[in-house]
Amino acid sequence: MKLSELLKNIKVLSNYADTEITGVTDDSRKVTIGCAFVCIEGAKFDGHNAARAAVEAGAAAVIAQKETGAVNQVLVKDSREAYSLICASFFGNPADKLTLVGVTGTNGKTTTCFLLKDIFESVGIKTGLIGTIKNVIGDRELEASLTTPDSFELQGLFAEMVKQGCTHCVMEVSSQALAQQRVAGVYFAAAVFTNLTRDHLDYHGDFESYKAAKHILFEQASLAVINMDDDAANDMMSGLTCPCVTYSAKTDTSDYTAKNIHLKQTGVEYELVRKNVIGRVQFGVPGTFSVYNSMGAAVCAAELGIPFRQVLDALSESKGIKGRIEVVPTNTEFTVIIDYAHSPDGLENILNALRELTQGRIITVFGCGGDRDKTKRPLMGETVARLSDYAIVTSDNPRSEPPGQIIKEIISGMDGAKIPVIVEEDRTLAIKKALAAAKKDDIVLLAGKGHETYQILNTGKIHFDEREKVAELLEEKN
Repeated sequence: MKLSELLKNIKVLSNYADTEITGVTDDSRKVTIGCAFVCIEGAKFDGHNAARAAVEAGAAAVIAQKETGAVNQVLVKDSREAYSLICASFFGNPADKLTLVGVTGTNGKTTTCFLLKDIFESVGIKTGLIGTIKNVIGDRELEASLTTPDSFELQGLFAEMVKQGCTHCVMEVSSQALAQQRVAGVYFAAAVFTNLTRDHLDYHGDFESYKAAKHILFEQASLAVINMDDDAANDMMSGLTCPCVTYSAKTDTSDYTAKNIHLKQTGVEYELVRKNVIGRVQFGVPGTFSVYNSMGAAVCAAELGIPFRQVLDALSESKGIKGRIEVVPTNTEFTVIIDYAHSPDGLENILNALRELTQGRIITVFGCGGDRDKTKRPLMGETVARLSDYAIVTSDNPRSEPPGQIIKEIISGMDGAKIPVIVEEDRTLAIKKALAAAKKDDIVLLAGKGHETYQILNTGKIHFDEREKVAELLEEKN
């Protein structure tokens, strides 16, 4: 592909020699002969400093937003935006051939996406999925390294979906991806807002910047589907030119409302009401947040033209998501649940949901990720101390940080706790202690890892599947 073809949707600020381009990358370590190297200025590394080395390694062109001195340099206003647009052109703009649905918010993105995929496929629409747990193209499941992939991988996934006959794609869109313009130039048939609470402030700096990043998605959508019960709902709708459709479990002023909600151990039931239409929803995942997740998916699908009755039928048949209130088989008188909750709000949601279900105690095993927002650590500790009956503070994914320091910051929010609080840095031993303490009708909640089958230490990534750990420890115990 000619360089001029890659740049056709970008305002170029300099002259350049048109040449054949064999690939695109923003990673100087992945430069190949004939590729275009895009210089991205990051928090820790500025790709502009690697421009000359990239040319020496074989790059045929360098795209930059400031002078690098490299041969065949192409100057643009914003190289992040340019990278996304160049990647789209390289793959033939595959997103234009898909009906895209983006889901953003602090919690609920994964479940909402899986439900949307189930609904679309229940009426014969072949649908791809991009998200935290995995990427799905037809019958193929691909490992996901980021909630929203980098622009080159993302466009490659879109292209493969089109090749495999997908007409729709549902994807989680993270605040980091929006801030880094990974989806620049991508337009969505609909975008869903689930909720907004404290998270990723280590990246965004403050809550307002986090909120502003989320808003970008709706500026690129033809329809906004908004959870009206969230405090940030009006901020998400502010300034939009596209239509907004709202849903609520609390007010009749929304376009869709959940009525007569029944929370059960086996799931949730409620009536989904819109003007002149009412239908009964049955969704087999317990907890109030399951009402909101299923509503977001149902409203979006209905607004995109899926018949209302078929939307409700698909929800009733949908199965739970791995790592989201996942019940681990134990053959014991107590229950073990794995959940991805890794923020104060996520913990509050799951613990409140479990309180509605259990006749015994809630024993919570949790930690916090290293190299991530430190301000939420004491808040998570406070939440667990307030809503659990027994807490074991342990290691999550410490990354480069000392686990003991992370735990110390968590514990600072648990001063004056009226429940037993145990510290056990080794996560396997922490789970062992929780299983040993559990009695009839108790729930052991393993929070934070969810679908993950690994742990990230300062020495690298190791295999760590909590389902396997529970099975091994119970066998050892028996």
